[in-house]
Amino acid sequence: MKGVETIARIRREFFVRGKMIKEIVRELHVSRNTVRKVLRSGATEFTYEREVQPLPKLGCWKADLDRLLAANEAKPAVQSRCSPDSGRSLRSG
Repeated sequence: MKGVETIARIRREFFVRGKMIKEIVRELHVSRNTVRKVLRSGATEFTYEREVQPLPKLGCWKADLDRLLAANEAKPAVQSRCSPDSGRSLRSG
């Protein structure tokens, strides 16, 4: 999210210089919710970590792709799937 420098600057602008939240938002290009969150919490750094890693878009075809890649490695270089026709064979199954 925001670095330690940005958090320190937000607090300095509000508590030391007495600027309003709206002024801080305009100057630092952060959202009002971010400024409020920084001012209300005592944290010096905000981080975000995913709890669950979503599956990639190719997840449902992963087994088929692994099978095709394994079969491709066994073939000689002349017959390997490196031509434009390989896309058609992947789509047709």
